[in-house]
Order: sequence, then C-alpha cells, then structure tokens
Amino acid sequence: MIPVTGFAKQRVAVLGLGRSGLAAARALRAGGAEVLAWDDNPGARQAALEEGHEITDLTRQGAFDAVARLVVSPGIPHLYPRPNRVVAAALAAGVPVDNDIGLFFRSIATTEWHGHDVPPRVIAVTGSNGKSTTAALIHHVLSEAGKEAQLAGNIGRGVLDIDPPGDGGVVVLELSSYQIELARALTPDVAVFTNLSADHLDRHAGLGGYFAAKRRLFAEGGPDRAVIGVDEVEGRFLANQMAEAPSDPRVIRVSVTEKLAGPGWSVFARKGFLSEYRKGKQAGAIDLRRIKGLPGDHNHQNACAAYAACRTLGLAPKVIERAFHSFRGLPHRSQVIAEQGGVTMVNDSKATNVESALNALKSFDKIRWICGGLEKDGGLEALAPGFGHVVKAYVIGRDAADFALQLDGIEAEVCTTMARAVERAMAEAQPGETVLLAPAAASFDQYDNFEDRGADFIAEVRQRL
Repeated sequence: MIPVTGFAKQRVAVLGLGRSGLAAARALRAGGAEVLAWDDNPGARQAALEEGHEITDLTRQGAFDAVARLVVSPGIPHLYPRPNRVVAAALAAGVPVDNDIGLFFRSIATTEWHGHDVPPRVIAVTGSNGKSTTAALIHHVLSEAGKEAQLAGNIGRGVLDIDPPGDGGVVVLELSSYQIELARALTPDVAVFTNLSADHLDRHAGLGGYFAAKRRLFAEGGPDRAVIGVDEVEGRFLANQMAEAPSDPRVIRVSVTEKLAGPGWSVFARKGFLSEYRKGKQAGAIDLRRIKGLPGDHNHQNACAAYAACRTLGLAPKVIERAFHSFRGLPHRSQVIAEQGGVTMVNDSKATNVESALNALKSFDKIRWICGGLEKDGGLEALAPGFGHVVKAYVIGRDAADFALQLDGIEAEVCTTMARAVERAMAEAQPGETVLLAPAAASFDQYDNFEDRGADFIAEVRQRL
C-alpha cells in the first residue's frame, strides 16, 4: 500500500467504493486521514463498512462541512455530460476534487528514496487503443530483464494498492482519460501516448476535450521522456509541443505508417520490422513477424511504444527482443482461444470502438466476424477498409438489426445472442478462416463489461470443440 500523505487528521470524502475507491480509502486512513465513504450502491457501502470505513451520505445538506478533499472514482462524471450531484455539491462548497491517481503521485516519493542507489521511476501509458497491451508489455520486459516492476492503474492493481517501490523499482501505470483528467498531481518519469481515435466523446464533450484530457499527462506531468505515437495529427501536435528542437532526445516519436527520418529519436515498424533511429543512424531492430503474442500493425505499434519506453531505462535491444518472444498477450485482446480443423477462434472483446475493431479486422484474412453491442458515437463507416477481410458478419446485441444495416457490402446475419453467433460462425467456417469476436461496440447492453463478453465467447467456443 502507498499511504496517502498530506491529510493527517483531516476529513477526506471518498465517492465510489469499487476497486479504486476502496484502495483510496485504505491508503488515506493509513496516512492518518479521517475517511467519509459513500456509494449509491448499498452493496458497495456494506463492503466498505465491513472494512471499517465510516459511511457518510455525501448527498445530504452540509455533507462537505470541514471536508478537505473529495476523492472521486473514475467512472463518476465530474463535468460532462453533467457533474454527479455529489461532485456538484463539492464544487459549490469549494472543496478540491481529486482522484486516486492524483493521491498516488503526491504520495509515491518518500524520504526513504534518499537511501536508494537508483530512485524508483514511474512509466505512465495512455491513448485510445493499445494502452493495456503496451503497459503490460513494458511490465513484462522489465520483469524478464530482472527489474523490480509493478503494473497498476487501469490494469492490474489499484495504484494505491501496490507496494512502495524499492531501489531501482519501476511502476508501470495504464491511465485512462477519466483518470488523467481529474488528477491534481501528474509526475511520471516516462509518459507514453499510443494513439487517438474517437471514444468517450460524451464524457469529454467531443474529441477536443478527449484529447485535452490525454494531453494533461504530458503538459502538466512534465515527464523526463515522452514516447508519442505520431500517426494521427494529435500525436504530431503533442510531440511538437513537447520538443524544443527537431533533435530533442526527450521526445521519442513512434509510427507504424511511415519511416521516421530526422535528427531526433524515433522507433517505427514497417512490414513487420521494428527500427530504432537516433541522430539519423539505426540503433536497433527487431523482426516482429516472428512474435506470436503481437500480431498485426496495431500490436506492432504497441511493441514500438513499449520498446521505446524500455530503451529510456537503458535496456539493450536484444534484451527487449527476448522478452517480446515470451509475451503471450492479454486476455480479450487478439487472444487465440483455439484452433480446430484449420479454423482459428480469436477473442478481441476489448475492441469496443471502431478504430480497435478495424485493427483487428486488418490482422486476419477470411474472417467470420462476430460484432455488435451498444454502438458508440460516430457510426461504423470507418470500418469499411476492413470489410475486404470479412467473409460474413454475425451480429449480436439488442440492436443487432440496426447494427447489421450499417455493414454495407458484406453479408450479415442477425444473431442477437453470443450463443447463436458462435454456433453459426463455427458451423460455417472453412479451413483457413478465423472466427473473430471484435464487437466495435460497448458491451453494456448485454454484459457488465467487455471481460464478461469475452468470457461468454470463450465458453461458447469451448463447448463446441
């Protein structure tokens, strides 16, 4: 646990008692704060009460009298589309609002660090797609290289639940826009931006607000090194803002669409080969085509970003390459479930938006595509470049018929349920084809989260093997 500093003998309110909220409450109490915990869910309140936290109704009049800080869980809106009523009350009372990420960065460094030969460091990864895989890959490489490494944030453990890092230890954080947007302290040593595509637009009042939330990690965090994907204009703009000159070695540009030239530091992948260049000269290379845990251009982008982050810590290219080969990928992200009769079953339930689903479609040929769910803003037109890889679509979700109508130019069967979609796709699949779950939609119309959706796909596939 990372005890939260700066609030000893002060009252701190915690709104939202899920994984991050409970971890924040524990860490605040460990630092000497008086915690007032609240969640609209009675079950969550009961779990917190059983841990010994004081339950206080933060919706009542005067709830924020003598409160020093409100700590909000990431799923709770604080601005758009409208503030949660408890957050609105805190804003009206002038009580500063923060989250567990802000508490982590203000509390991670301690006086014990003065005794370390190598100070601990924090690598923070954000972006629209690939941030989970990139963060997990960095953690895997560091662990395989014998480094003390912990993975936390939007993946793994809550940030305040981890152990205080030791001499030379590295904390790898995956951070969502929700987490970055509200944090009052952001001080990573290395910040990574994978890419940007339309997502969470209602929460951020549009694409500009979404990008602004991601940008805070760099503009307000002041990292020593910035690893930035430059295949979108937002990434190119961010890299330009962070660099003082074309040769500035603090900014490492990453691409999977072009060879990056110039006097600076860059890592790019073309036709399956990763190349690192510094000052116009090649400094490292990896053949990514032979790495089974990182299929497709989108995973090659993840590999480039992870490689660059690890190089900032001084790891040699060969050490990173060896670790890449033992990486098995993450559940629900281009996860090969089974192969039978020449047909491969792949679970990419994490492909919850159009951009990530398109990446999945481009990674395989002759696809029996299971898609659909709670459609996000922006429509499905951007999926069209991947339709040439699709033999047939099998559409799930409550609005499956409407979803199917948008899949112009490909055969689509309305299945509604996962069981029906898997049954039909596996029955019709021919040798050399792939049955791929890449929904291009959120899961909340039928499942609690994308993990539950992926688990259902896996279960339906396995009972038919």
